[in-house]
Amino acid sequence: MLAGSRLVVVTAADDALVLRPPPPPDTAPADVGAAVRDALRFPLAGEPLEALVRRGARATIVVEPPQLPLPGTDRDPRQAAIAAAVAELERLGIPTGYQTLLVAGGLSRRAGHEQLETLVSPEFARRFHGHVEVHDVERDDLVELGTSGSLSLRVHPALVRTDVVVVVTAAETVLHGGPAALTGAAGPEVLRAAGAYSLLETSASEGWRLGLELERALVHRVPVIGVSLVLNHPRVGGAASGYPYEDQALERIAGTPLRHVFGLFPGGVRAYIMRSLPIERTVAAAFAGPPSVAHTEALLRGVELRGVRLDGELDAVCIGIPRTTPYLPRERPNPLLAAYLGLGLALRLWRDSFPVAENGTAILLHRFQRHFSHPTQQPYRTFFAATRAAGPDVSALADAERAAAADSRALEAYRAGRSCHPLLPFVDWDGCLPAVGRLGHVIVAGCRDHVAARQLGFVPTHGIGPAFTMVRGWSDRPPRVGILLSPPYFPLRVAP
Repeated sequence: MLAGSRLVVVTAADDALVLRPPPPPDTAPADVGAAVRDALRFPLAGEPLEALVRRGARATIVVEPPQLPLPGTDRDPRQAAIAAAVAELERLGIPTGYQTLLVAGGLSRRAGHEQLETLVSPEFARRFHGHVEVHDVERDDLVELGTSGSLSLRVHPALVRTDVVVVVTAAETVLHGGPAALTGAAGPEVLRAAGAYSLLETSASEGWRLGLELERALVHRVPVIGVSLVLNHPRVGGAASGYPYEDQALERIAGTPLRHVFGLFPGGVRAYIMRSLPIERTVAAAFAGPPSVAHTEALLRGVELRGVRLDGELDAVCIGIPRTTPYLPRERPNPLLAAYLGLGLALRLWRDSFPVAENGTAILLHRFQRHFSHPTQQPYRTFFAATRAAGPDVSALADAERAAAADSRALEAYRAGRSCHPLLPFVDWDGCLPAVGRLGHVIVAGCRDHVAARQLGFVPTHGIGPAFTMVRGWSDRPPRVGILLSPPYFPLRVAP
């Protein structure tokens, strides 16, 4: 398993259930651009793009930073999808000079030049003459589209001061892609409220509901169409070829003596070697229509292609946490971000039922060291300062959140692109709460900072062996343990 930048061989009981993602299919559209163009011409519902635009009009293309899925790739299929949408607008009489590329990054660090280069290919960047806007949730001229209860639905002006809006995303979760891209271009109030119990079900997702309300309110002002891609799991080349899909690859990696030599390298060197592995990601399908319709169809297709069926709930699950953040730029994760990867991402990718039984156990395989990349992760220091005295106490966190939202220096650092928004750590912790509220224990195996683990209410252990021993001690019968071979994190379809 991958834990941080280390390869860990986990010895589990014979009856442990090893969960691995299905391999990507061998057949995939050879031309992503052609698939996107066909989708825009023949949408699932509503009018095609050519019926929504007129020659010489203005267009806004909404995109998201390619933060998910993990691991990322240098040549992401979304680059070709964006280029195809721009080219289709050009064909319909809207030159690139009349097009605006709106990067809807939400509360994460505002994309700088290096991150913007990951959105499109170098060839596209040289010939695109339009405007590029990176959303700032704190800007003063956000346009109000209406209200949702007590929330003001304010969005970036480029979504309103245009003649057509084209949303180009990949269907990852109910909070990533489709109408969630419009949420990513909204104000901090909406983004703070946009949560979800499951990342694959819309029924208990406030974020999905807010995205739908934004989409419906925007449609009353300007035509809107969306393109959603279904991304396949990645194929890793080089020394890790076949991981984690093939038994031969697992045996080869576990048995090679080079694994021990690799473990002797400094963490930064190990992370660099892993990032240098060739990774290929393909597209299974592309759908167009109203953003919510296209995203729903693509998300359901993605769950079918990339998901694993789990027969019944687990008593405990072991999750490897990689040495990367879920946001751009990729950095070494602090303990809260490591917890979010396991509890807020991997354990929220389920349908039908939560994968772990009530009062079960989650084991996070990570060192959990309090390292905060400066200045990008500075707001996370504020979160940990609030949990120092009483742990993740609700009232203490609420007071700290109000203070963080009014911190002028933290807001200025966000607006300048030096740091994430000061509210993001609190949103990340809320993303962990659906799992934390269901679980009886969260164990951090291999923990090197016991204070950091206890501040979040977790149980630190020195290794995976003691963690399994604790799981058996807490159960009055042989526990059903699942081990997730990840990343990539994958959907779990759980039979109740």
